[in-house]
Amino acid sequence: MRKKALTQMNLRNYILTLGVIALIGISCGDGGNGTTEANGTEENTSDNSTGESNQLFEMEGKLFSIPSPVQTAFLIKEVGSNYDPTFLNDAKVATNYSTNFKKGINLGIYSADLGYVTIYEQTQDAIAYLTAVKKLANDLGVSGAFDMKLMSRFEGNLGNRDSLLCLVGDALRASDAYLKNNQRNDVGSLVLAGGWIESLYFSTLVAARSHNDDVINRIGSQKATCNNLVQLLMPYYSKEDYTALIDQLMELNDVYKGVEIVYTYKEPTVDVGKKKTTFNSVSDVRITDEQLNDISQKIKIIRDQLVS
Repeated sequence: MRKKALTQMNLRNYILTLGVIALIGISCGDGGNGTTEANGTEENTSDNSTGESNQLFEMEGKLFSIPSPVQTAFLIKEVGSNYDPTFLNDAKVATNYSTNFKKGINLGIYSADLGYVTIYEQTQDAIAYLTAVKKLANDLGVSGAFDMKLMSRFEGNLGNRDSLLCLVGDALRASDAYLKNNQRNDVGSLVLAGGWIESLYFSTLVAARSHNDDVINRIGSQKATCNNLVQLLMPYYSKEDYTALIDQLMELNDVYKGVEIVYTYKEPTVDVGKKKTTFNSVSDVRITDEQLNDISQKIKIIRDQLVS
């Protein structure tokens, strides 16, 4: 049995955006710790070390909660895992993706990679992944989500992690507005899926090396998110390429069904002035070594197919 507590912030501050850096999802002043987890009707919170920043995506009147990959990167660094570029999808292969499906899913994957290298303050790698992100965004016709002045500021602050994370929040709001106005839900769903898959992939690699309970808890806590992604992508099931991805995620979802998450309700804390609600409920994640191994193997298969 492994326990974790997850910290909640105002979900409305993180309304899901479908663009690139949106996946990194931290706004100025938040730093890396004030974060969110929401699982359907249950909302649980955590301490600063294990929190997740969730974003909400609306599809056909339904809200889906998806965690931000940047919080996984924070956790991975905080547990003492060294920077490892072999975790990442090679930025140079961005030019190899020819279909909109591959471009969209790898836009999400590269966004998670960009968050990872930013957290570890790897300036040269950040430039490479920013270039990959911009290339795929342009190919997909969502480059309008980026104000050029904002992007110039991002490039000008490479090496300053705090400034970069603030700029990420600006990009979040800008791309959210752009993609809502242009009804790019199909692209947005792929970006979300790619970011989540890459983030979970990172976690399984670190868990295999360190056997760290916080990281393993993070993996187990993704049970609801996996189900959310299946529902989010399901409207596109008949589209070429989507079918295989959804089928794979459904198989992963079947593995997650054996993971138990028990919630203990605690009264939320409301800060009216800051328009912030902190949900203090505690979750107990119960995941076996066999389940962890099955999840790790499955996410590797899915991820390898997407980046190839």
